[in-house]
Amino acid sequence: MGIYLNPGKKGFETILNGLYVDKTGLIDYVNSTLDTPLKLTSFSRPRRFGKSFAAKMLCAYYDRSCDSRALFDGLEISKKPSFEEHLNRYDVIYMDITWFISRSRTRKTNILADMQTAVIHELKEAFPAYVKEDEVYLPDALTGISQKTDRKFFVIIDEWDALFREAKDDEKLQEEYVQLLRGLFKGGTATDETIVGAYMTGILPIKKYGTESALTDFQEYTMVNPDELLPYVGFSEREVQELCEQTGADYEKMRCWYDGYSFEGSESVYNPNSVMLAIRKKKFRNYWRASETFESLKSYITSGFDGLKDAIILMLGGQRIKVDTSTFQNDIISLESRDDVLTLLIHLGYLAYDVNEEEEVYIPNLEVADAFKTAVKSTKWNKVNKALSQSDHLLNATIQGDAQTVAEALELAHETCTSSLEYNDENSLSCAILLAYYTAQNYYEIFRELPAGKGFADYAFIPRKETDKPALLIELKYNKSADTAIQQIHDNRYDGKLKGFGGRVMLVGVNYDKDAKGESRKHHACIIEEV
Repeated sequence: MGIYLNPGKKGFETILNGLYVDKTGLIDYVNSTLDTPLKLTSFSRPRRFGKSFAAKMLCAYYDRSCDSRALFDGLEISKKPSFEEHLNRYDVIYMDITWFISRSRTRKTNILADMQTAVIHELKEAFPAYVKEDEVYLPDALTGISQKTDRKFFVIIDEWDALFREAKDDEKLQEEYVQLLRGLFKGGTATDETIVGAYMTGILPIKKYGTESALTDFQEYTMVNPDELLPYVGFSEREVQELCEQTGADYEKMRCWYDGYSFEGSESVYNPNSVMLAIRKKKFRNYWRASETFESLKSYITSGFDGLKDAIILMLGGQRIKVDTSTFQNDIISLESRDDVLTLLIHLGYLAYDVNEEEEVYIPNLEVADAFKTAVKSTKWNKVNKALSQSDHLLNATIQGDAQTVAEALELAHETCTSSLEYNDENSLSCAILLAYYTAQNYYEIFRELPAGKGFADYAFIPRKETDKPALLIELKYNKSADTAIQQIHDNRYDGKLKGFGGRVMLVGVNYDKDAKGESRKHHACIIEEV
């Protein structure tokens, strides 16, 4: 048992000592690919979505130097026909690229040479007769062992893309790294004799050159296309419900804060690390603020590509934005358009991607919304920051019936949402409502109805069970009057929306007058009633 060769089961054993959600079904999928043309798997997900947990699980299962049967007893994989066939049958090579980056910086050595030297050193100890004394090239060392022993390797590369993120400007080093990976997984007889399977994980998909993957033999699964590996992206709604029942955590708060990632044919997917931290700390909040990707978020959203700022504002206002993910080169420096930045944010977990209908991106949940709000504070987007900073004040003004303050705040938010939209477009006013009431999502579930005719969308803000705030019904009118909006709530909305709700209800009628001109007249008028 070594650090890189057959590292054993201890990592997965430690994971099982805590609260564990069974993701061992991933092993059954990987088993189905072994010694086939599909044996090379790359599965990219955002930071803290369980990538390293999966890598340690696969180590424990395949590593021939240990007996891991008891660890998997009762878990999903133990019930699969493939369980016995591959349990502890292979020599495992495990490489954590972030570890090697840290190690090479400390030693002031070349990372690729250092990585190969470290792994080959352990191979020499385990197979002294089959590794040349002066061997420095890892693919040749593995091939030599396999040819003379008939033993095959299962290769796990954790955080494979860390070098592209950490040495983002060193193109020569990146190219040498890709060539090393090609040497390990280039296909053909040598790889078939040496590699029974491989599993790479990272934040970014495999680097592209033009339209071609740098490692064409890998089967790729990403936050854009998880396909068969969808159950292992994060926590499912059912899994989070079971965790909440098991621990007594508040499921409604959990859903509000951490779900919202959607994929074709699936229920909502949750951020697993944040769910676990919320359970352990008994606090619901943004657990991403301290991560390196959060620091990068600020620079990405202000990168200046045409339409990017508008897209961010619209998503802050609850809108979905159509995106073309095909041009992204799968690195963090080859960003050439708004869509490249939005696609990168999908892979980082800051945007969710809905491929079902319009191929749109959106802000998935309260945790990510909070991260965006904090990042925007560091920008020079003065009107956006002002609208967001006034959000709590606006909500309190609404509850207190201060119609003038509400009208003024909506006017500011409406102006903020119109840089790329027609000012009189219903989407811009709908965006204005959610931007102006941005922090209301901490206390409310917000429901939007589609507009009918010339009327704008209306909203129902239903209080979450832990708050004592009143419900809000907001009706928007165009070139009519705030009185008309209130009357429409009475006539058509109130009973249907709040049937069974027993608390206070604030009715908010807002009229937008597109013909209002001059300082003496405002575009927005508001009336508030309490029932």
